[in-house]
Amino acid sequence: MQSDLTIKNTAKTAGFLLARLTSVATLGGFLFGYDTAVISGAIGALDTNFITPRGLEATAAGSLSGWMVSCALLGCVIGSAVAGWASRYLGRRGGLMLAALLFLVSAIGTAYPELLLSKTLGGLGVNALTPFVVYRILCGVAIGIASMLSPLYIAEIAPSAVRGRLVSCNQLSIVVGILVAFVVNLVIAAQGDVAWLNHIGWRLMLGSEAVPALLFFLLLIGVPDTPRWFVSRGRIDEARAVLARLEPERVEQSLAEMRSVHSEVVAPLFSHGAMVIFVGIGLSILQQAVGINAVLYYAPLMFRNLAASANSALVQTVVVGIANLLFTFVAIGTVDRLGRRALLMAGSAIMTMAMAVLGLLFTFQTVGFYALAAVVIFTAGFAFSWGPVTWVLLAEIFPAAIRGRALAIAVAVQWIANFLVSWSFKVLDGNVALNQWSHHGFAYFFYAGASALSLLFVWRTVPETMGRSLEQIEQNWKAPGELAEGKL
Repeated sequence: MQSDLTIKNTAKTAGFLLARLTSVATLGGFLFGYDTAVISGAIGALDTNFITPRGLEATAAGSLSGWMVSCALLGCVIGSAVAGWASRYLGRRGGLMLAALLFLVSAIGTAYPELLLSKTLGGLGVNALTPFVVYRILCGVAIGIASMLSPLYIAEIAPSAVRGRLVSCNQLSIVVGILVAFVVNLVIAAQGDVAWLNHIGWRLMLGSEAVPALLFFLLLIGVPDTPRWFVSRGRIDEARAVLARLEPERVEQSLAEMRSVHSEVVAPLFSHGAMVIFVGIGLSILQQAVGINAVLYYAPLMFRNLAASANSALVQTVVVGIANLLFTFVAIGTVDRLGRRALLMAGSAIMTMAMAVLGLLFTFQTVGFYALAAVVIFTAGFAFSWGPVTWVLLAEIFPAAIRGRALAIAVAVQWIANFLVSWSFKVLDGNVALNQWSHHGFAYFFYAGASALSLLFVWRTVPETMGRSLEQIEQNWKAPGELAEGKL
């Protein structure tokens, strides 16, 4: 018999390993968030260098600028499709290593799009926009892969009792990445005037992503793949070895559960019914339709529309990033106690009210504290609900035999929705006719409507998965009659 001390030491060792593996995997989320936010500080300089000299009329210039920023999201669609293949053939770890390399290459390329094409900095002029877009799309491929595989890796190594909390750590890492990028942008912008920022500063902002990308790749070298992936490839001994380190008290039980569902390695996409696919796609679309990434990508522009100075806009953006971080901790602390559905519906209600108020403030041209408060409340509502909980559910709900393909489809749809929302924001925000009556407020009314729809969607269709193993969740999808009104 093992002594109590030995059992405690074994459990502690397993806990440390779980924490280490989760921390490494969440660096994919950090890079996802970092890239989402770092571009916001460079948009003005990018417009100055690549858009304004073209002499386009307002709508065309806004559309081209929106494409320049949001083209990465098309790369994300490609990346999420690649991730489905990579997760199966390269493994969860191998796919994340591929993403890390792409992050590194794209960070250098977006900072210096003339690299290998011109001998001088800025030598291509406005023509540098083309290679810049190529590197942005490449970065999007990396984000698409990481956005799928980071939460999937964590979900597949985590015990069911803490799975929601640990997968939520990936969202925490995303918002930490966002906040760090906002702070880095603020520090870099403070090093010179607008002319310096337009010439050098934006390059430093975008190139700074190379540091965490390199760290991510190096740390991944020292982590194993997930037991469930090993089982799916028939590598039972390797799965057992990892489980012995992660869950030493129930190795054979966990292995038996995994083998019972992973024996069916490939199945038709709708083999467990259409509802699970519908729920996954619906969650993905609505997470983006509420407008969070329009807020994060264009936060400095939003605050300048409210008559804030350039530096003040960056400071207010950091405040939004802090709120995003703090309320993600709320999700981590409650997702395994209050459940997924309760958090999603509460967040939807808060976001609906905050976006409606923000639209009214823009319409009546009320600037200052109230507008900042509305943005912060909206961000807080998203941060404890739709931000982390969507990823938790996407990592949980799909059965093993279709998990890679179904998750790839859901994530691809999410990035398409992200692209449409992010691209359309500048078109809506710059539309003269809309601004004559809403003064830049129309987009926020739209996001309020999407937030209200998200509440209805969760109430009617989303199941509660708290406290269930991935294998138990899968068995419940096989009984469609039990899924009415979101109940497993």
